Amino acid sequence: MRSAIFKVHKAPGNKRINYKMGGEKTVGFAAGIALILLLCSFSVAMAAGKKPGTPRPKIVNIVNFIRLLEPRDAAITEDVLYETVVKQVAIMKKYKLPGTFLLQYDALMDARYQKLLAGLPRGSFEIGGWWEIPQPLVEKAGLKWRGRYPWDWRANIGFSTGYTPAEREKLIDVYMADFKKVFGYYPKSVASWFIDAHSLNYMYQKYHIVASANCKDQYGTDGYTLWGGYWNQAYYPSKINSYMPAQHAQNQIPVPIFRMLGSDPIRQYDTGISNDRQGVITLEPVYPKAGGSQEWVDWFFRSFTGDEPLGFNYTQAGQENSFTWDAMAKGFEIQMPLIARLRAEGKLRVETLEQSGLWFKNKYKVTPATTFAVTKDVAGSDLKTIWFNSRFYRINMLWEGGALRIRDIHLFDENKPDKYTKQVATSNECDFFTLPVVDGYIWSKPGQFAGMRVKALIDGQEILLKGGNPQFTNVGTTGVHISWPLTTINGSLQMDLNERTINIKLVSNKPCNWYLDLDTAPGAKLPFNKVNLKNVNCSFDGMDYKLNAAKGTFSEPGNGAVLRLKPQMNIISLNLADTKAL
Repeated sequence: MRSAIFKVHKAPGNKRINYKMGGEKTVGFAAGIALILLLCSFSVAMAAGKKPGTPRPKIVNIVNFIRLLEPRDAAITEDVLYETVVKQVAIMKKYKLPGTFLLQYDALMDARYQKLLAGLPRGSFEIGGWWEIPQPLVEKAGLKWRGRYPWDWRANIGFSTGYTPAEREKLIDVYMADFKKVFGYYPKSVASWFIDAHSLNYMYQKYHIVASANCKDQYGTDGYTLWGGYWNQAYYPSKINSYMPAQHAQNQIPVPIFRMLGSDPIRQYDTGISNDRQGVITLEPVYPKAGGSQEWVDWFFRSFTGDEPLGFNYTQAGQENSFTWDAMAKGFEIQMPLIARLRAEGKLRVETLEQSGLWFKNKYKVTPATTFAVTKDVAGSDLKTIWFNSRFYRINMLWEGGALRIRDIHLFDENKPDKYTKQVATSNECDFFTLPVVDGYIWSKPGQFAGMRVKALIDGQEILLKGGNPQFTNVGTTGVHISWPLTTINGSLQMDLNERTINIKLVSNKPCNWYLDLDTAPGAKLPFNKVNLKNVNCSFDGMDYKLNAAKGTFSEPGNGAVLRLKPQMNIISLNLADTKAL
């Protein structure tokens, strides 16, 4: 896959417990309020033309991308790589599954791949571009090849980030012209681990691509860092930052970028804390503890189809041919029949990347709010999680051992350029970031997991609040309500995640001095410059921004926590749509 292609990263061996969803009993006035809310949600759903409980789309793209050669292992010959694609085609045909094959330029110009892929029915299979830059493409564009091998995976050589904007346009023009010569049309989908904004916009404006894809969120894996972005599903990128969701239609590239690889929504985030390279726990079929495990795959798709998302749910299956068929066969043979069965049962739909891109563009004019939730983990685990994304921010909440950790909040700002829009990568690594408010990965160390936790002063002692099973309820098309029954005290925490705001309220029959504390590992490099009563001034990666509290107050408690957020009239309300610094 990447430079660590032949290393299998194992998932942490956490012990876990099964659980059942639970909720609060309400009587009297509370029951009346609940009934009113139910009727209101019914009215909203009917007004939107949907019946209450109508399942949201669950979309699977099977994407296999193709390289001609693999210089990292002499045993992986061009024949081995070609036969891998032949096997992928065969198993997808066997289960009548549509999919997308993306060609690196050297594979595009190979007669065997041309014949194999041109013979596939276009109604079921899409042929597109994989935007890694090999030697033949560079030289045909009249540029000098600087790589160690005919394909070199370094960020300043094998990706568009290593070339000037004018050089990127030359490379794109050559690829598109030759693609059209081979297949008779321009590709509608072009994807890569990362594509800079200039290249993506050029592909859209001149060649009218309709979809793209980039790597899942990862920190340092094989030298590529994409961290803090729209966590899953798809987003419209800023015109000056392909990793940053745009907030306004006029500032976005109107090409949805889908997140690849099918990350484990619980374990992927924390794996490899304090290491230079994050591990991989994904749907990729080569990983025996994840996409190559029957137990893990069954759990992943059970949650993917059963835990109702906001907006829609999405995952990408498939694998690049560099891993070879022997390594991926078991995972493919687990996943493909399961995906076919779930499609037959109406629980998901399988599309090409182009089809999903066209659907997204037709449905959404700006990046939507979406969720990916897990209410029941693998056997033996009590972990639950929800990822919420909008065009303004993302947040992740994790429940473990009855306690809640808000382990991630990142803000999005279309005015933050990425360094590659106009500049050229000069090293073999690259990074894309958004604006951190809570970072439970970078600010953690083993045994010291950073995050915001719910605490209270009870009888003069600071107590971590614990509770039962959270319940997630979608509210309209832009929000989700989370009800978390507490056990430490008699009450519940009620949370509303909306497109622009986060609102948290403690409901109890007794007053409670509660608050959120942000704990980090000692020595963590934090973005906080000044903590004010109603906002926090921050600076990260060359940009100043702020975190605003519409209700609630900030402080530095001095008890080991780096930041405290206390409620105002029992409510905490954060405005995450305005990041402008003071």
